[in-house]
Amino acid sequence: MRIAPLLRTLPATSPLPFCRFSGIFPIATSLLPPHFPALYCIQGNSVKLNIERLSSVPVHTQQVEIVERKGKGHPDTICDRAAEELSITLSRYYLERFGRVLHHNVDKCILAGGSSEVAFGGGRVTKPIYLLLVGRATSEVGGTPVPIGEMVVEGTRMWLKETFRFLDINKDIEIEHRIRPGSIDLVAAFEKGGEVPLANDTSIGVSFYPLSETERLVREVEIYLNSREVKVVHPYTGEDIKVMGVRIGDEITLTVAVAFISSLIPSLKDYMEIKKNVSSLVTSFCSGITDRKVSVAVNTADVPEREAVYITVTGTSAESGDDGQVGRGNRVGGLITPYRPMTLEATAGKNAISHVGKLYNIVARNIAERVASADGVEDVYCYLVIRIGRPITEPQAVDLKVRSGLDDGEVKRITEEAVEMELKGLPFLWKKVINREFELF
Repeated sequence: MRIAPLLRTLPATSPLPFCRFSGIFPIATSLLPPHFPALYCIQGNSVKLNIERLSSVPVHTQQVEIVERKGKGHPDTICDRAAEELSITLSRYYLERFGRVLHHNVDKCILAGGSSEVAFGGGRVTKPIYLLLVGRATSEVGGTPVPIGEMVVEGTRMWLKETFRFLDINKDIEIEHRIRPGSIDLVAAFEKGGEVPLANDTSIGVSFYPLSETERLVREVEIYLNSREVKVVHPYTGEDIKVMGVRIGDEITLTVAVAFISSLIPSLKDYMEIKKNVSSLVTSFCSGITDRKVSVAVNTADVPEREAVYITVTGTSAESGDDGQVGRGNRVGGLITPYRPMTLEATAGKNAISHVGKLYNIVARNIAERVASADGVEDVYCYLVIRIGRPITEPQAVDLKVRSGLDDGEVKRITEEAVEMELKGLPFLWKKVINREFELF
């Protein structure tokens, strides 16, 4: 196998490109000092693996850090969940009835907010939320129809009922779909794949690991506020919770939006007291995660003197004008992290067999986590890209940025093992996806 330098020749002091046969695919590795990035093109079928020292200032030591998480009741998260649950339902149906997962991509969903009249101690939804799922799916096999409409409506109602305690699924939301058959070329590419499926798209996957303290804090605060433990003691907290974390120096400010339940709050005085209690609850929770000073502000848009406060009938802002869409919320891992590498690719609703827009973002996270779990590795950024029609185990490039005090040889060994293991497992990753083993949003 010939290695052709695409940019320029490595200086004599740089480690030489390394090539070996892994048993499944050749891996070409270039481990380079941070001041000399270079790209190498490997002739023939191979995985192009580039490893570089991560030389940027670590996020957790930068002067400013911003992190966001949209909770499970946020309109954007509702859309992500609707698309993903439909994909899982379709996959399981295809598997049970036809012995394998058939072609589908149902990764488009939009939510048009409804209207409501809220008041302390009550309220009602006057115009229902409208949820529209759009995509492509196999609707017939050998003359046997697939009940996609039933899956959309009944499946969505089922998980909505489990998620929202105060949403009347028969009155407060309308659910429709526009699911059509896939295009001939994409279906053919899907069907052509054998043991190793062919990529359904030209796409990228990006991730990082580990989380900074601020990132961990933002994620865990939302999960905590939406936990059964909190809902039992504080049932007036709705499911639509958003957390924005801003760290400046050693001080962290959390701005928390909570859709409180109007029927459980008798008056403005009670509301103000409840809001204060939730702020104290979050502050106490944070003290178990960080020693930094944490300031918590809840529902900062409230105008108490006008009784204009954040209360809802259903527990989600979707009831009264807030809209949602797939891909506008959390990335894989459950956060929005502008100070980290990110992609605009939405994972929700894409088929887990061959759509690399989903698979590669999961694998990027897995690779980064594997490498970062090694002693002596502090921070890992992982990027993958692939062309449509290629076997999913053969990315066009894998690029890793690693911050570590380990020597080059050890970093190379750890990274190669992680990449090889994750790429080998790609044809089987779908099983974990339909079992909901990954935090996709």
